[in-house]
Amino acid sequence: MGLNSHRRDFLRTLCGGAASLYFTGLGFGQAGPGSIHATKLTDRIALLTGDGGNVGLVIAEDGLLMIDGGYANRALELQKAVADTGSHPVKVLFNTHWHGDHVGSNELLGKAGVKIIAHQNAKYRLSEKVKMEIDNTTVEPLKSEGIPAQTFVDGGKLTFGKEKIEYKWFPDAHTDNDVYLFFPGANVLHTGDLFFSGMYPVIDYTTGGWIGGMTAALDKLLKVGDAQTRIIPGHGPLSSKEDMRAARDMLHTVFDRLSTFSKKSASLDDVLKANPVSDLEPKWGQGLLNGAAFLRMAYPSIEKHTKLVRAAGTRRVSW
Repeated sequence: MGLNSHRRDFLRTLCGGAASLYFTGLGFGQAGPGSIHATKLTDRIALLTGDGGNVGLVIAEDGLLMIDGGYANRALELQKAVADTGSHPVKVLFNTHWHGDHVGSNELLGKAGVKIIAHQNAKYRLSEKVKMEIDNTTVEPLKSEGIPAQTFVDGGKLTFGKEKIEYKWFPDAHTDNDVYLFFPGANVLHTGDLFFSGMYPVIDYTTGGWIGGMTAALDKLLKVGDAQTRIIPGHGPLSSKEDMRAARDMLHTVFDRLSTFSKKSASLDDVLKANPVSDLEPKWGQGLLNGAAFLRMAYPSIEKHTKLVRAAGTRRVSW
């Protein structure tokens, strides 16, 4: 069978479930959709941009592994871009976390028989109705075909085609279910939303995220790979360790400043009025979030995390 026939057959299979794909995505102020663009990083690894979170693609001789899946309303468009990049069907979909701009292909691919892998907390979030405090919206659970069938607790290793992959869970960072994937042979790191390159990150404190965990995650991720590692962030362009280090330093600065307000029991209004990120705004406030929007996530995340720690009597996170 020729390459075009493979693509047509795969897309025809997917189209059968397209009518039931609606899933409320978490855009968090993301800009409108653009064209989906594929970039080959190696013969076996590609990056697809332009649809929600960045999508990774691992190309084997008989199938594809996708890392994340964009928005639900663009799932068919994304699959066309995937089919144009690798001629074989998707066999595995790996969710880096539960947000709608990363799991939009779950129902479509799950219905087509694709195996979906995610952290156990991501499966829990995707199976339940979640009331988001950030924007006062409710996210409905995915249909059964979109729920990850294979889960893990801490991390692990797998081989897909000729590519060896290491994956690891970082608790209480962007959410409570974020995972990175590292390809040691290709020296490529896919961070999911543990890393937003060149912009303020989203912090989902409703489902366990907090700014201290985000800083700690980047401290750890800087030790994965080496100075030449190419990094696929959750959002933003293909990046380097220097880009990640700059984001880590920014988050440490903001965390230290906000901790001072928290120790004084300052209100969010007090923080917004003081605007402790005004000097950072020209560089970091030009992406998904401006400074005020970022502070509305980052500052409450400290209070919520502190309350959880006190209620538990000890830290929930061990770094």
